[in-house]
Order: sequence, then structure tokens, then C-alpha cells
Amino acid sequence: MSQDKPFTIAGVTFTSRLIIGTGKYPSLDVMRACHEASGAEMVTVAVRRLDLNAPKEQSLLSFIDTTRMRLLPNTAGCYTADDAVRTCHLAAELGLSKWVKLEVLGDEKTLFPDVEETVKAARRLVKDGFTVLPYTSDDVIVARKLEDAGCAVVMPLAAPIGSGLGVRNPHNLRLIIEAAKVPVIVDAGVGTASDAAIAMELGCDGLLLNTAIAGAREPVRMARAMKLAVEAGRDAFLAGRIPMKAYGSASSPVTGLVQ
Repeated sequence: MSQDKPFTIAGVTFTSRLIIGTGKYPSLDVMRACHEASGAEMVTVAVRRLDLNAPKEQSLLSFIDTTRMRLLPNTAGCYTADDAVRTCHLAAELGLSKWVKLEVLGDEKTLFPDVEETVKAARRLVKDGFTVLPYTSDDVIVARKLEDAGCAVVMPLAAPIGSGLGVRNPHNLRLIIEAAKVPVIVDAGVGTASDAAIAMELGCDGLLLNTAIAGAREPVRMARAMKLAVEAGRDAFLAGRIPMKAYGSASSPVTGLVQ
């Protein structure tokens, strides 16, 4: 069996290729149980939605096992490069991390990224010493610009944030994977385990999701399903699928049959 390459971001190697979030869970206890079941080693936290006045035992951060999971502050809710850069510096000042998920939205209805503002923010943050993981559209040219800006990965969407529509444009994702020299992580739009497996079968290096787990009828069970789907999809990609054919092809030999 061929050996898989390590999942490495900015010199740090992770065992899990799944990155998980912290929003929309029924409770913080459920969130913590999902983190455990998912096996994820990195977790996103929306800086602008943190309640800094909450008692320590009720704080979101107290429900995250930071001995096992790396914090990834994100800029959810930002619509300009200035806001995003400011939010990342706030995260650093709070001691959260200088690894950041950069998210600059361009539209409140679709939650599609403003790619121009995203590239602008990425350049500034990289210059300021941040490790930038940018949410972006499934556009190979934009992905190249973000890589050229110094981003540690590129994170194209599978579908709009929270939509659960799954991978809508596999061709574009393949183009990005083929062109990128940094890891490609699908971010947004995954709805269930089969979507996660499809993304990984395309050759993506990792997957970032939140709503698919937090909004499931049984979030902990879905977290475990996503863990297994990411692993299965990666194995399927490495194994290599058989070619698609228009007609059937017998599994058993057709020569030497008993007459």
C-alpha cells in the first residue's frame, strides 16, 4: 500500500484532515462531544462572536481542549479587508492565535466571499506575520493570487456557507487542486458524510465544516460520520477509482468457462 503524504500546514503536521467549528451547536457540552468524536485537531472560533465577559466556566473557550486542538480564530461577519485585519489583530492580542481563518464576505444573502477584499486582507496579514487560511470562491485564478500572497492554504467553497448543497462544481475544485502548491481545503457547503467523501475523493487535502455537524439531528453521530467519511474519501483518492464505462463489465473471467 502506498504511503500517504502528511497533512502539513505551515510546517505543522496534523493527523486528522478534518477542521471543525464552534457555532450553532445545541449546547457547549454537545459541541465538546462533537469535537471529540470528530477527531479534529483544529477548531475555528469566530472572534467577533466571543463573549469576553462570560464567566470562565461558561466561556466558549473553556469547552475546547486546547491541549489537543489548535485554535483557528476566524473573521466571520467581516465585509471589508480593514475589518478582517483588525479582527485578526484582536485575536492575537487576546492570545488566541496568529493562525487565522480569513473570511471577507461580499453579500449577506449568499455569503459568497468578496475575493478582491480577501486578497487585499491576505497580503496585509501575511506581511504582519499571520498564518492565513483564506475562505474563497472556487476560482483557480483567485486561488493562485492567494497563494502568491503567501497564504498557507487555499480554501475554496463547495457551496454557499451553511447551505448543505454539497460539491456543486467538482471541475473547478480539480483545477485548483491541480494548480495549487499549497494544501487545498474545502470550506463551506458540505451537508452530509457523502459530500465530505466526494470532496476528499477529488484530491482535496482537507475539509473544514461546521453546520453539517452542529445542525444535524444527532450532532455527535454526524461528527463521527464526518471523521470516517474524510478518511474513506482520502483512501479512495489514493487507491484510484476505476474508469466509468457506458456498459457493464463482468467481474468474473469470461475465458475458461465450463461448457
